[in-house]
Amino acid sequence: MYFLGFDWNPEGTLFKLGFIQIKYYNLLWIAAFVVGWFIMKKIFENEKRSMEKLDSLFIYTVVSIMLGARLGHVFFYDWDYYQNHLVEILLPIRESANGNLFGIINGYEFTGFTGLASHGATIAAIIGMWLYCRKWKDIKMLWLLDRLVIPSAIGACFVRLGNFFNSEINGRIVDKSYFLATRFIRDSDDMPAYKAMQLTKETTENAAYKAIQHNPDFANVLESIPYRHPAQLYEAICYIFVFVILYQLYWKTNKKDKPGYLFGLFMALLFIVRFVVEFFKKSQGGFEDSLGDVLTTGQWLSIPMIIIGLFFMFRPPLEKE
Repeated sequence: MYFLGFDWNPEGTLFKLGFIQIKYYNLLWIAAFVVGWFIMKKIFENEKRSMEKLDSLFIYTVVSIMLGARLGHVFFYDWDYYQNHLVEILLPIRESANGNLFGIINGYEFTGFTGLASHGATIAAIIGMWLYCRKWKDIKMLWLLDRLVIPSAIGACFVRLGNFFNSEINGRIVDKSYFLATRFIRDSDDMPAYKAMQLTKETTENAAYKAIQHNPDFANVLESIPYRHPAQLYEAICYIFVFVILYQLYWKTNKKDKPGYLFGLFMALLFIVRFVVEFFKKSQGGFEDSLGDVLTTGQWLSIPMIIIGLFFMFRPPLEKE
């Protein structure tokens, strides 16, 4: 791997167990929740909260974030497709002419859960925490959100790394000489799987992509794939800094005692990062065409999140707090 103009062509699947595929993307999501649990365990111990409440919080968090992230992608970015494929919204499958699901269902393939949106995850997480606080009435919602954003920041980093392994949410075209310029051989727009298989005459997409990268006979095909910004890495690196800032403020200052401040800071920083990185991403679709090409769908969705964050950072405290 080179820092200037390198090829990126991972299979995305770590290993297979029968028809079940264990993907890097799914493992990084699992890592995000596991690391998050350990961080929240340390916080709960510091604040003398019971482990029973932490275990309950873990369930609420996983369900709300995964469901919200999925529905966010479906409705914000790809409703034109999913309105005709409703069964695929909550199942890890996708229609495929040559697919064979579990060896018995033709026309579908197992994909794992892909297509998840951070805006939907954020909205659903807040709703999930509201429901959690209704169950555990001694836990205030802003108290919880101020602490939950710390593992959420590092979790967002893991998710973007997963996107990088999946060669999805790639950046705009850039010159090969640009720092970190990346040729995503599996980019779904530049070289979709069906096209790679047609050009190479290979019977599987993995074999086709490997042939394009390594077989001299397809050097011209490889050269036709443009270099792009690795926008996922830009975002992941920025989220590490967001995590460090929140972590230090929690443990080293009294900002955690101002209800809503850390939550607001998280919302502002995270979605400012998202807003800026969108300038380096290729279009992800959604409703941006109907609002003009000034901003992307991700940027339009980030603006209210930033405003909400600033409100909680600078709002006057309430007497009951």
